[in-house]
Amino acid sequence: MLQITPQMRVLASLNIVDFRKGIDGLARECRTVLKEDPYSGAVFLFRNRRRTAVKVLIYDGQGFWLCTKRLSKGKFKYWPEATEDKESSRLEAHELSVLLSGGDFRGIDSVPKWRRVDRI
Repeated sequence: MLQITPQMRVLASLNIVDFRKGIDGLARECRTVLKEDPYSGAVFLFRNRRRTAVKVLIYDGQGFWLCTKRLSKGKFKYWPEATEDKESSRLEAHELSVLLSGGDFRGIDSVPKWRRVDRI
């Protein structure tokens, strides 16, 4: 079973990916375009051109998981925007859950990841 935990690094590719690529093609994409090690245990997220499907690539220490989600209706509402200096965008685990549900996590008001605790 695949479980996304808050401690995992989640990286969304800002580039459109050819969905005919399998594990080897997406791992190559991680190395060459994202400049990341596909064996690092990070969660890599890719989308197709029409925004109707996403692929998730994860290495769990024994092998790769490749998961695909294709929406029956509609499109994924949000995807991080590409910029000239970035090839990927870092997401939090709860943001990934919302994104995979077809939602837009930018409108969710959540507790900050870290906050200072004042002395009494």
